[in-house]
Amino acid sequence: MKTVNHWIGGKAVEGTSGTYGPVTDPATGAVTTQVALASAEEVDTAVAAAKSAFATWGTSSLSARTAVLFRYRALLDAHRDEIAALITAEHGKVHSDALGEVARGLEIVELACGITTQLKGELSTEVSSRVDVSSIRQPIGVVAGITPFNFPAMVPMWMFPLAVACGNTFVLKPSEKDPSAANLLAELAAEAGLPDGVLNVLHGDRVAVDALLAHPDVAAVSFVGSTPIARHIHATASANGKRVQALGGAKNHMLVLPDADLDAAADAAVSAAYGSAGERCMAISAVVAVGAVGDDLVARIKERAEKIRIGPGTDPASEMGPLITAAHRDKVASYVTGAAAQGAEVVLDGTGHTVEGFEDGHWIGLSLLDHVSTDSDAYRDEIFGPVLCVLRVDTYEEGVALMNASPFGNGTAIFTRDGGAARRFQLEIEAGMVGVNVPIPVPVGYHSFGGWKDSLFGDHHIYGNDGVHFYTRGKVVTTRWPDPADAPSSVDLGFPRNH
Repeated sequence: MKTVNHWIGGKAVEGTSGTYGPVTDPATGAVTTQVALASAEEVDTAVAAAKSAFATWGTSSLSARTAVLFRYRALLDAHRDEIAALITAEHGKVHSDALGEVARGLEIVELACGITTQLKGELSTEVSSRVDVSSIRQPIGVVAGITPFNFPAMVPMWMFPLAVACGNTFVLKPSEKDPSAANLLAELAAEAGLPDGVLNVLHGDRVAVDALLAHPDVAAVSFVGSTPIARHIHATASANGKRVQALGGAKNHMLVLPDADLDAAADAAVSAAYGSAGERCMAISAVVAVGAVGDDLVARIKERAEKIRIGPGTDPASEMGPLITAAHRDKVASYVTGAAAQGAEVVLDGTGHTVEGFEDGHWIGLSLLDHVSTDSDAYRDEIFGPVLCVLRVDTYEEGVALMNASPFGNGTAIFTRDGGAARRFQLEIEAGMVGVNVPIPVPVGYHSFGGWKDSLFGDHHIYGNDGVHFYTRGKVVTTRWPDPADAPSSVDLGFPRNH
């Protein structure tokens, strides 16, 4: 059986804890790989390698860093299919979706290639007689990244390329459910010329996570995952004096006004709710239909959803793959089987779906629930699967109030032809990312990604300008150089005179 080991100090390192976790092919249900789970002592080793590398990488020139990153970008591009194949084998998403994940990760590598302009400081001259003030940004040291199973390549690439471009070193703890892509990313970085110890990959479970959160040599922690874990990461790491950005869960809404193009809205709802089997934090999981538009919209969504082909990610004809584990599949199914008892109309029930020849896979079909109430489990919880809830409201105001009452505030969308309504919505809605006739408003790399409320813990969003600020510290330098022609002046113990 294949074993996935750690990547520390520029080379593969066998696990020494004696503990391994299973990695399953979601399409077959078979365990194909085991992954080494790190002990606290192995965390110490990885952090020590990163700390040692920071001594030279943190003071390296911007041109040296960007040269590595340009080579890295070329290698990632050349190995797109290989990275995507690993994602499909361990996560289950279809190959085209996995390729899209790699492409979105590459956007941040490209942003990191241009770090020279992002790290430019500021200078004010003559703030007082012969006094200049400059602002500079410097790296913070060793950074840890803890990433989720649903995007095993993209989310790590949202973190470490920007962190190392800023001069930091990195310890990545990817999900133990699909670990192989992270190792390939590290191997390609080494091939691009990234010095040993700048990027380390440490596999593990809560033991490794808690050791990273408490480690005195880890200066900052980046996290993407569920809200309960994000809250724990933020509280624990902050209590240990670390800078933290922790992105949590979501319940993303799509408001459909009566004037909307219903075909476009139905297309968007299906792709945003069921793409990647609903296992993404930006999935639309709740459609809010305003007025009489609901019946027609639900009919169009149902018609489209019934045509989606479900199958193994290696089949080019498949449009949706399995869920990551059997336990997660069963949890997702429980929301559908219990929906009717909580007042919902089950328009589509995907809980009994199987795929011929792959009967042991973690399969579930597409489910559509109508007339869902805000106090039902299917609405309150982040299901993280292919289940779309439809809620009915009478007015725009009622819809916005319903959406703003959610404890989550990650992403949201409005579908309308009315520019005034759209403008009002983008100002009134309480969410960090807003789409206008765009169902999944994930920002491009040079804008930052992040939500509000229980979808974000910490002050910084991820990548973009926020990412640069998170991975650097500001410093202000005030200098005064006497004119060589001046004689020494007398001592003045008063405050500096600025005027």
